[in-house]
Amino acid sequence: MGKTNFFFTSESVTEGHPDKVSDQISDAVVDAVLEQDPLGRVACETLVTTGLAFVSGEITTKCYVHIPSIVRKVIHDIGYTRAKYGFDSETCAVITSIDEQSPDIDIGVSERGGHEQGAGDQGLMFGYATGETEELMPLPILLAHKICERLAEVRKGDVLSYLRPDGKSQVTVEYVNGNPLRVDTVVVAAQHSPEAELDEIREDMIEKVIKPVIPAHLLDEKRVTYHVNPTGRFVMGGPKADTGLTGRKLIVDTYGGVGSHGGGAFSGKDPSKVDRSASYMARHIAKNLVASSACDKCEVQLAYAIGIPEPVSVMVDDFGTGRVDLEKMRQSVREIFPLKPRQIIEYLDLRRPIFRKTAAYGHFGRNEPEFTWEKTNQVSDIKTALGL
Repeated sequence: MGKTNFFFTSESVTEGHPDKVSDQISDAVVDAVLEQDPLGRVACETLVTTGLAFVSGEITTKCYVHIPSIVRKVIHDIGYTRAKYGFDSETCAVITSIDEQSPDIDIGVSERGGHEQGAGDQGLMFGYATGETEELMPLPILLAHKICERLAEVRKGDVLSYLRPDGKSQVTVEYVNGNPLRVDTVVVAAQHSPEAELDEIREDMIEKVIKPVIPAHLLDEKRVTYHVNPTGRFVMGGPKADTGLTGRKLIVDTYGGVGSHGGGAFSGKDPSKVDRSASYMARHIAKNLVASSACDKCEVQLAYAIGIPEPVSVMVDDFGTGRVDLEKMRQSVREIFPLKPRQIIEYLDLRRPIFRKTAAYGHFGRNEPEFTWEKTNQVSDIKTALGL
């Protein structure tokens, strides 16, 4: 971004949003396979609508997983437990249509004889990091996620008993000289029971959801604008109101619109799919470069060809914030970080059932023990390589 004074907006959605229900079901299937068969191959897509969850895709594994029970557990855990919601874990229909992975893909991806594991598909993946927050994430998406997490917390903790699972948030931040100054606008859409009053909902959202998670120094009460359920009511929600699909919240999953996106979704894919594993590695690289003070902002692109182990290109962009030569930075990335698909999987320890947790509230910027791509364990090596 060349501009220094601007407003930037990012959104997030709750775990009960239809698209996120689909993402969580797809990743729960991935986890169920990897738990029994770490080498299993999964490409799982889910559609949810009124009273129906439809799971399809390609799965190649030595184990058996009972998909309907996985689907119902995810829906129950999210909170769709009553038929009057138009979607509930006990009465919804579950339909599956699963095939095996194409043997043409398997030829290029599996290791056999002298063939090294290649990328599961062609594609380009991006990772991003910025020093504007402790998590090295853009502030707008970080705050939007925190609001949605808080919505789920007060709902499940029965603090606000009228809340239902669906919801969205949106945060606009004012930047001055390229740095976040304050929160300008907060939008919250919270699904609720029919008897809840708008005035009550508005006060609760501001006092019990927004203010507990947005630092006070970012909220100038004389200038901030709150939009809570702007249409006045949000009773019908979830899959009854809006069909959900896996992979339809790419920007929510990543950086809230900051930086670039290669177009590939994450959820429902085992780590042999570089859409997922290389995106995690690109974030890991960018985060370590920023954490090492090589630059204040960083975007990394990795690109692959199906069946080929080595990336076809590696790009590092410091947006003019670098403290070392950009070409030297790029060379150090190739020297320090493993970039072949199998190397990435082993380095980040991705053949584990860790993915359902990623499927709501973002894949990045979270201090979770399973999120190995968030570690800054290569800072000392980067500093040594770059003379920092």
